[in-house]
Amino acid sequence: MNAKRPQCLTVFRPAALAVLGILALSACSSTEETYVEKPVEELYNKAMDSLNKGNLGTAAVEFDEVERQHPYSAWATQAQLQAAYTNYEARKYDDAIIALDRFIQLHPGHRNVAYAYYLKGLCYYDQIADVGRDQKMTQLAMQSLQDVITRFPTSRYARDAQLKIDLTRDHLAGKEMTIGRYYQTQGHFLAAINRYKVVIEQYQTTTHAPEALHRLVECYESLGLAEEAKKVASVLGHNFPGSEWYIDSYQNVEGVKVRPDPEKSWWKLW
Repeated sequence: MNAKRPQCLTVFRPAALAVLGILALSACSSTEETYVEKPVEELYNKAMDSLNKGNLGTAAVEFDEVERQHPYSAWATQAQLQAAYTNYEARKYDDAIIALDRFIQLHPGHRNVAYAYYLKGLCYYDQIADVGRDQKMTQLAMQSLQDVITRFPTSRYARDAQLKIDLTRDHLAGKEMTIGRYYQTQGHFLAAINRYKVVIEQYQTTTHAPEALHRLVECYESLGLAEEAKKVASVLGHNFPGSEWYIDSYQNVEGVKVRPDPEKSWWKLW
């Protein structure tokens, strides 16, 4: 019988092992990006160029790279703030808020920290929904903008923050008015009265206060509470004597017609 031929074994020579090692290293290096540290000014200026050209996604990454390569430089601190602003401009509000909270925590005494608080308020303010939706963002906007006024009352951002708070309060009052009108049209006068009272008590300086008083007059009249209606109409007349809402309430309470009849206007007589 013929003996079985032994299986061939692959034997690697030292020279062959060296070649394979070189090939393996070159394969690994080809799949990994080579890290090259660049001057901080170059990185920052490149990010600013991208921002100015409107390449917001690229700019955000490049500002992060400034901090990554030069974390202890003054440029890195400014790059943190610029990255937050870039995300704000890109409407990536969550990313912007996270970056701003981090900047505020790390640099509470920085010369631009007031701006960081203000920009955070804008992130919430720009997300305010219409009056028919949930107002969580409205509340957060008010809180953040109030932080600017409380912490930095003499800063250049305090005045605009107050203006936006006033607009936000008007927005919240509008929400209450929308709900109140709905209840009123459904005949739920007590529920409507509660909403209108919120506007009068909490948002009395907004543009919705005169209408809220007038709607209260209407609701009290609908419930047969004539004396209550007269008291509210008196308050409306005292605070907003020239308001169109007061004229309407006066006509309702006194039962007189103050407005001219459009059918008898002078141009109808010709």
